[in-house]
Amino acid sequence: MLTVASRAPLAAQVTVRGNLAITDKGGKQATDVGDAVIWLEGGGSVRPKKAEIATEKRQFLPHVVIVPVGSAVAFSNHDPFNHNVFSLSEDDPFDLGLYGRGETRSAPFAKPGIARVYCNVHAQMTAFVIVRDNPWFTQPSADGSFTLADVPAGSYRLRVWHERGGESTRPLDVPAAGIADLRLTLDASGFKFTPHLNKFGKPYDTDGRRY
Repeated sequence: MLTVASRAPLAAQVTVRGNLAITDKGGKQATDVGDAVIWLEGGGSVRPKKAEIATEKRQFLPHVVIVPVGSAVAFSNHDPFNHNVFSLSEDDPFDLGLYGRGETRSAPFAKPGIARVYCNVHAQMTAFVIVRDNPWFTQPSADGSFTLADVPAGSYRLRVWHERGGESTRPLDVPAAGIADLRLTLDASGFKFTPHLNKFGKPYDTDGRRY
């Protein structure tokens, strides 16, 4: 007699919707809530993709990028002077060296985590590359609303990150009906800016710099 093993039914893929509020000093609501990142940890898989961060007017644009693990990010220089993009991230460190206008250099991101990206020439330039190992991540809109789509019902760990608001984590059970109104908060009121060091671990030297 032939016995056919039955397969366990796949979990329903549902939607998690909610709103993130970030409190600034004086109880005001942050205007940069769109730079936050919300993701679920647990299971899943991703395919690498290409992404780009431009250097323009001594800024990284966009300021925050999310990529699947194994992806490469291209850093294109649109300024009429040199940049030296680097990261001392423990998981994905890199140093692209000096390169000029019209040039593009890329860095791979092989491990999940948060990579802080700087320019060794311009101390004010900062970007963040959030690397994820499943597809359930998003950034909120300017009003804080967000949607995580195609999430299999089940148990996860929810993480919320923002440059000034820090990181918050909590367990999250996603039911078969999904979640329609998940309320999240971060407190950025105590944030204090701390200058970062250059790629050699020393303070930036701005004496005599022409650009």
